[in-house]
Amino acid sequence: MVDVKRIEIPVGSKVVTIETGKYAKSASGSVVVRCGDTMLLVHAVVSPEPRVGIDFFPLLIDYEERMSAVGRIPGGYNRSEGKASDKAILISRLIDRPIRPLFPKGYRNDVQIVAQLISLDHENQPDTLAMLGASTALMLTEAPFEGPIGAVRVGRIDGNFIANPSYADAAKSDIDIVVAGTHDSVIMVEAGAKFVTEDDIMQAVEFAQVEIRRQCELQVQFMNDCGIVKPEFVNPYDTSAIAKIINDIAYDKVTEAYHDFDREGRKAKLEEAKNMVKAEFDSYGDDHEAKIMMAETGIDFVAEEFKALEKKIMRKMIKEERVRADGRKFNEVRPIWCEVGVVPRAHGSAVFTRGQTQIMSVATLAGPGMAQELDGVDPETKKTFMHKYIFPGFSVGEVKPLRGPGRREVGHGHLAERANVPALPSQEEFGYTIRVTSDVLESNGSTSMGSTCATSMALMNAGVPVKCMIGGVAMGLIKEPDEDIVLTDIQGIEDFLGDMDFKVTGNDTGITALQMDMKAKGISNETLRHALEQAKEGRLHILGKMREVISEPAKEMSPYAPRIHTMKIDVDDIGAVIGPGGKNIRHIIECSGAEIDIQDDGTVTITSNDKEGTDIAIRMIDSITFKPQPGMIRKGKVVRIIPIGAFVELAPGKDGMVHISQICNERIESIEPHLHIGDEVIVKVMKIDDKGRVNLTIKGVSDEEKASVQ
Repeated sequence: MVDVKRIEIPVGSKVVTIETGKYAKSASGSVVVRCGDTMLLVHAVVSPEPRVGIDFFPLLIDYEERMSAVGRIPGGYNRSEGKASDKAILISRLIDRPIRPLFPKGYRNDVQIVAQLISLDHENQPDTLAMLGASTALMLTEAPFEGPIGAVRVGRIDGNFIANPSYADAAKSDIDIVVAGTHDSVIMVEAGAKFVTEDDIMQAVEFAQVEIRRQCELQVQFMNDCGIVKPEFVNPYDTSAIAKIINDIAYDKVTEAYHDFDREGRKAKLEEAKNMVKAEFDSYGDDHEAKIMMAETGIDFVAEEFKALEKKIMRKMIKEERVRADGRKFNEVRPIWCEVGVVPRAHGSAVFTRGQTQIMSVATLAGPGMAQELDGVDPETKKTFMHKYIFPGFSVGEVKPLRGPGRREVGHGHLAERANVPALPSQEEFGYTIRVTSDVLESNGSTSMGSTCATSMALMNAGVPVKCMIGGVAMGLIKEPDEDIVLTDIQGIEDFLGDMDFKVTGNDTGITALQMDMKAKGISNETLRHALEQAKEGRLHILGKMREVISEPAKEMSPYAPRIHTMKIDVDDIGAVIGPGGKNIRHIIECSGAEIDIQDDGTVTITSNDKEGTDIAIRMIDSITFKPQPGMIRKGKVVRIIPIGAFVELAPGKDGMVHISQICNERIESIEPHLHIGDEVIVKVMKIDDKGRVNLTIKGVSDEEKASVQ
């Protein structure tokens, strides 16, 4: 018999239902999450034992979209779902980020969460439902998950906050923020916004926390209803003896290293300290307690505890000496230098260097036909602004094969893209498709914010009429029992050994994107508010440095950038311009060399690097769509002569007749002495009769009218 347990969780004006006990019962925990007709299967599997040799927590999270969820068959040759879309990768990261910090130190059992979207109603967005389902599924397992977490998307329309807005409402909102947290603290924030203030963000977070608390309470109730009793987790690895040996040997040398504010000098001293520790443990026999434990588990506890010593010393230095690993104050940004126009043939380029982080961004402009087609389940089907983030091994001095972007690269690229979107002109104002690539040339923390800054400068250098310049800064946190210390512009080691990575982008007055990840188990609202205020100070400083190099969009576009001409034709003429099987449009493209895009509303966009090519395309389209109107003046060619008049071609396949009485001011008996086949003449449309025949005049065209045509 099927024993189904069910709970309803109100989220704003909607109700989310969660069920278990009916499907995928071999999983450690499995739930069905539904809101409206959006439905997901979310499964959690926990291995009973840790894998030998794993020296990290192996958490694997996959969000999978089925095209059948929206009643479609996938595109492509195989008609099957291929690699995960960028959107699916971003949702996988969204699930991972608030869950990972809530597992205890020393837990190394494999945990996998699979969230499958099986139905989408284009009303209820699936990402926060997947996060809620992942938390609930974990609560039904024996894993020592220190949750639950709740997750809610918050929008704002006309000053009113909305929980889990629909796709349509989110598009109208000036804030799109996803907040995840436990009953009493925030763990993860992901936001895009249209130049909102720090107070607006805090109000949205506080609004979300009400929903999150309710979700957490009901998940605990659901777990109890299902009879789940969580076993207590005790770290099976006692490394205190190893930690003491390392502390006795290397404490002074590591302390000396962290007081060397030169990065390379610090690395050299740390390497010396590691060699001292290695020599000590190499001197021990195989029967030493530490060596036995490492041999049995396959885990290098020496490396783990050495890193723990680094973390302790760095944090102590910040708390007690009030100084950071590179000598900066808590709110100080590293030295910045920038340049633009560094790539000669690119349409726009910029280099942004902050400390030992350096980004080169290159902007490329193309016509609307180069927009990215999105073969996914979301309502959005096309993108006209794309940002790609590239992180090669050489940027951190490592040998690393060049492959496609991983999840981290997709996430960083999306953040910089989202940061700059609110500053872009509309398609009506600037009809180009824009692609920016950001290559990390050197990395020591906060490359995504460097990419945000470099992208904004590259767009301005390309002559894109952006509304404003966009800058970004990454904030860190040292969370101690008695104090939370917020750090501006964190470098790599502060990210790695600290408790928070909090990125904020925007202009002088408002925020455009925000991303917060915690390594600790949450942050208070007071600390979050302080971090936002300190981030604004850092952002304003960075924007000031950027403006020293470029302060407004270039007046002239690169000579290598294509030019766009937009014209309007009647909707009824679209078929004629395209022609049977695309014959006419292909002929125009071949003759002009231009890229031509026709919208359903009759908007025609002609993109070409050659003005002559643009002019050819315009003339050819004009000819196809030409419709004579009374009073119209046009140059035409005489194509046929009959006794009572001459036929003048106004456009291919479209002609009118000049009666013999309308050729000259004086009366004439014959046409040939005055007109010949092939002559070009300027005519005026006198009238169009009921049968559509066009009557023209030559003598009725004044000298001024002739001059306007010539």
